[in-house]
Amino acid sequence: MNKNLFHGILLLSGLLTAFEATLPDVVTAASKSSQKTTENKVIHKAAIDTALRYADAIAKGDKLATGQLDFACQYKLLTVLSANHKNPPTTEASYEDCWQELTAGHASVLKRSDIGMNVLWPNKGSLAFYGDDLSRTQASAFVMDVLGMSPPGTGLHLAVTNSRSIPNGSFRLRPKEKIIGVPTTLVDLTVHYHDPLTSPVTYGPDTVRWTNTIKRQRRAIKSITTQWVVFTGLRKYGFPQDSAVSHLPVRTTPDAPGMVADRIPFTTETSRVHPDSLVWWGPDDQPGTLTAAAARAAAFPELSDRVAMLNRILIIDPHQVDALTLLTKNLHAVLLREAAQNHKLNVKDPALSLTINEFYWNIYAAAGRLDLANAMEMGGFSQPTPADFLYRLLPALETLAKIHPEQLDTRFRLGMAYRWNNDQLPMIETFEALVKDIPADRPTPRAEALVQLAWSRINKVAWNRRLHDPNSIRAYEDARASSAIAELPIDKFLAEYTMAYSMIFMPDYGDKNEMLRHLTEAKHWFDEMPGKDDEVWRYFLHSELLKAVLDADPMFHPILASAAEKPKG
Repeated sequence: MNKNLFHGILLLSGLLTAFEATLPDVVTAASKSSQKTTENKVIHKAAIDTALRYADAIAKGDKLATGQLDFACQYKLLTVLSANHKNPPTTEASYEDCWQELTAGHASVLKRSDIGMNVLWPNKGSLAFYGDDLSRTQASAFVMDVLGMSPPGTGLHLAVTNSRSIPNGSFRLRPKEKIIGVPTTLVDLTVHYHDPLTSPVTYGPDTVRWTNTIKRQRRAIKSITTQWVVFTGLRKYGFPQDSAVSHLPVRTTPDAPGMVADRIPFTTETSRVHPDSLVWWGPDDQPGTLTAAAARAAAFPELSDRVAMLNRILIIDPHQVDALTLLTKNLHAVLLREAAQNHKLNVKDPALSLTINEFYWNIYAAAGRLDLANAMEMGGFSQPTPADFLYRLLPALETLAKIHPEQLDTRFRLGMAYRWNNDQLPMIETFEALVKDIPADRPTPRAEALVQLAWSRINKVAWNRRLHDPNSIRAYEDARASSAIAELPIDKFLAEYTMAYSMIFMPDYGDKNEMLRHLTEAKHWFDEMPGKDDEVWRYFLHSELLKAVLDADPMFHPILASAAEKPKG
């Protein structure tokens, strides 16, 4: 036999012998690895099932199931109360203390802080708002029973998005006993909220807490991911359930004063929310729901309910036209109603009533302003103030005017709202743009825009107390242009009266004879109006600044006599 061939056979024989010798070890290792993988799968399945059942029990308000799956609750029953683990409590009353401790952390989330016209739907129900403490809010607050699995809550759906093993959790059953370590799994559950109208709310992205006067953007949550720490293998240590969720730590006291209390349980992770997982409801998610909600809001008898629903719609879709239209009409109408309650005139004609209510705020905005500046929160009032209505009205009008500039009524209201808020440049620019955009073949709205522009200029001069401001001359010219094209008696009256009023701020009141002529002409057109009323005419002439000028010169006594109160009877 060839010598080389013989050596090769010997080498091969040795290798086969060595392989046969190590084969049992390889098979054993593979078997152990397969067994460990199977065990991990079983543990993960049990942990996932426990996390789902626990979160679902909280959402349903099931105190019994929640207590039976809560590690801290079971730990106290086992160690503190010396419960018989073979016969664990089977009534909700037995777990009432555990439930109260768990839900105590939800109170701050449910505490309403919306004031004035910033209220959100559900107005009188439970509104979950997480604010700036999102990352510190306990996980159960995102599935709490007031959100619920069925009406009247929003309804929510839980989906498992991830699970993984983490280092064993550990705890002592009794002081100075051996520390127990149990398999621990981290389970991620994504919470999907069904209803955009009642889902929880948080601040929008990139909002910063600056000052109390800045209203921060709020958004309705569509989904968010929570993580839950789940212990398995508990039954062999006396627990009635083999798996439980470590949600809140067990309250412990130190063995002696000055010592540090044990942390029970000790884990490398906690049950919490993933702040970066936030998904908000958007305009394209349920547009039909938002349209129906706006129609529903219109039927609510109480203003706060209407505004709450409309605000909810607009934090989801800031450009929802139906909601913007209804909100602006409601708030504008409320402001006019507030004016009527203040001047106390009984005006039956709708056109004249609208004119005098707007006039009330025109004069007030350039003088006292307190009601238009002191909001409910600032003044410590129990009810919304005109300032609250105005502050909520302005941004809604701005948005509506931007997306639908062809709606002249919206732009008229926006210009007046700017005036009442003393936004001096916008209140003039808005009506300058209207005068420019309204064609000459539409004399009535153009005449209205011109006289409104005049009042914006007058308010600027009156507030700034600059009697040589050229805006007083421009206001006169705008009102004169309005008079030249006005067709309705009420528009003719307003134009003549505005010309007279603008002359208050001219040097030496301009030409007093001219002022008297405009007031006389204004009285003529006032008498042509269907809803004329001597008390209303008296109100216009007794306007604070105008009456001071008229009282100062005998030449105005005849026009004042036209407003003299007739003796009764």
